[in-house]
Parts: sequence; C-alpha cells; structure tokens
Amino acid sequence: MYAYAAAPSSSRLATAAAFVVVYLSLQLLVRHFGAAAAQELGRRPGSSWFTHARAQRHEEDFSYRRDAGNGPARWGMIRRDWATCSVGLMQSPIGLTDTVAGLSDRPGHVGRSYRPAAASLVNRGHDIMVRFNTDPGGVVVDGVAYRLRQMHWHAPSEHTINGRRYALELHMLHQSDANNNKYAVVSQLYRVSRHHRDRTIRRLERYVRRVARRKDHEELIDEEVDPRRPVSRSLAYYKYMGSFTTPPCTEGVTWLVAHQVINKS
Repeated sequence: MYAYAAAPSSSRLATAAAFVVVYLSLQLLVRHFGAAAAQELGRRPGSSWFTHARAQRHEEDFSYRRDAGNGPARWGMIRRDWATCSVGLMQSPIGLTDTVAGLSDRPGHVGRSYRPAAASLVNRGHDIMVRFNTDPGGVVVDGVAYRLRQMHWHAPSEHTINGRRYALELHMLHQSDANNNKYAVVSQLYRVSRHHRDRTIRRLERYVRRVARRKDHEELIDEEVDPRRPVSRSLAYYKYMGSFTTPPCTEGVTWLVAHQVINKS
C-alpha cells in the first residue's frame, strides 16, 4: 500500500518548464524548492528536532533517482540505521484515495491555529526552507497539540490523489509540544493557475534569489510570514500514519494531506 513517489520524469519536468517561463514564482519554486524529495526537518543546531536532520549530512550517500544504485529502493541497504527505508511498514509518500487513507473532516479531529511570525529562509543544499523563529501557532490532531517549525515545497508533488500527481506540494512540519519525538506534517497540493498568484511565494522571491547559490546560507525575512495563506480553508484532510521521506525514513509521523487541491502560480 505504501510506495515512494516517482522521481520527476523528463516529460513532467518539460511541462513544468513551460509554465515557469511565464510564472516567476513557480520558476523559483521548481528551481530552488523543488528537489525530487526533501527531508522534513530543520537544521538549527542545538534544537531538539535538529538531530533528525542528520540525513542531510549524508545526502551524498543517497539519490532520489530510481535508476541509481543508491536510489530509494536501496536506501535501506546503504546504512544500517537506514534499514527502515526498506523494511518499514509505514513509509511515505503514498498514493492517496478515500479507501487508502481516512478522510478527517469532523470538528475536533484537526484544529488549526496559525498566525504571522518571524522567519528565515535557509538554503539546505537540496531545497530552500522557511524556518520560523517565533511562534507561528500550529495544529491540534486527535487532542495532541503540534507547533509549526518549518515549511518547504516539492515540485512535482510527492503524494498523488486518485492516481494524479500535481505541480507542487507544500509540507508544513509540526512538532508536538509535549513530546519532542512526535511529529505531524500538513501537506497542501497545488495546480498551476494563470489567475491565482500565491502571495507567500511572491513575497519570498527576493530572498530566494539571495540564497539560491549559497548552500547553508540563511536570510532573515524582513516581514512576518503568515502560514495561513498557502493552505486551503477546507478542514478536510487525508489522514494516515507514515514516515519522513528521506533516510533514515523514521516512522510514526502523522500526515494530513489537504483533500482540496488549490490553484496557485
């Protein structure tokens, strides 16, 4: 039931390239946010969730290309502590349908409470991440409160819905207030649209340019970032228990993938 998202094919990349010529915001996302897959955690030394970002220190050890000798099918054989990537039973991403993952749309199952907060843009080498420096709020899932830590984008989407892969996917990583080893990821998929520009992406463009060619570089964003803007207003989500999508593929991560795909450019 669980499967890795396919690496971007040449035809999908060609289609994306046609759009980015016209839409600068999407161009920046595909070029700089859009690694085939990105690890889920931030990189601030000393934070309790920094230890889970150890995969980046070994990113040269693995590839997202399916035909590579160190591609996803072999991640679990590269290092002993990555064995979960091969033998885990709850690996993400997956192909979503109403029968594969439960659709949570009842009040009390998922509660969102986001607010604008100070943030930095960080070039992690394989992607560019928005890391929050003050409290941006978070979500409550089945009575457990999670604080938003960071967000980043993938192009094309890692998850599919009813067999369809979309142009972009936003991942918003949350950590439990009570348990540092408990995580939830809110995911939003996007279609490309000529008429719906994403204000969050547009405001980040100049910061992306500053860090784009400077690995490990960080830029403080002059204005607060509002995490309410990139996600749909619908509270209906595909909810399932999965994993992080890079080695060591740690399981036990609660995934909430928005049921409503939104139009952005």
